[in-house]
Amino acid sequence: MTLDRGESGPGVRADAESRTALVRRARRMNRMLAETYPDARCELDFTSPYELLVATVLSAQSTDKRVNLVTPVLFASYPDPGTMSEADPAAVEEIIKPTGFFRAKTASVIKLSTTICDDFGGEVPGTLAEMVTLPGVGRKTANVVLGNAFGVPGLTVDTHFGRLVRRFGWTDQTDPVKVEPEIEALFPKTDWVQLCHNVIWHGRRRCHARNPACGACPLAALCPSYGEGPTDPAKAAKLVREPRG
Repeated sequence: MTLDRGESGPGVRADAESRTALVRRARRMNRMLAETYPDARCELDFTSPYELLVATVLSAQSTDKRVNLVTPVLFASYPDPGTMSEADPAAVEEIIKPTGFFRAKTASVIKLSTTICDDFGGEVPGTLAEMVTLPGVGRKTANVVLGNAFGVPGLTVDTHFGRLVRRFGWTDQTDPVKVEPEIEALFPKTDWVQLCHNVIWHGRRRCHARNPACGACPLAALCPSYGEGPTDPAKAAKLVREPRG
């Protein structure tokens, strides 16, 4: 069956959508996101795979902006796995305290740094299978580093990404491990990393968990969830968050 447009305004019905139509719609939506957010990228500052790995661990339950404020100080004192593995935990905790859960995060970055030194010659491994052996590193963190520091295709299924791909009707899975292959199947590998940036930026700026800015959304005509937030353009425009510097 073909995709139906809602009778009362923009939006589509995804329940009766064919596989071919879903692929076409998903790719069109990604193109529109790329046009809306031409600067979409990883918002964590880094100069090496190690810096991105540590920054990603610190970003849990925090914001990228807050992490970016502490990592310059952190890496000035502990620029590599070797120095971090020998760090005084209390000193690291003091630096990263603004990111929250600083004791657990300190333990994680010291442990993973030690493992990198002991098992990988002091270099962050460049494969998913190896990276997930590091203490505190799961598929999400690994894919962030692999995609942005190593150029290895992969999907970062974080909170924003999972929420939006379900709203978009691209999947109904809630388990990130199951979301990954379903979304990968809709796009060529070369699109995966940038797709994540496009979707995550949209989630942070317009498609909020509560009160999404539906009336100011470039995807309104293609989104089966249109109407979950205000559809009035003026009201929706007030919900749009500007990109963070």
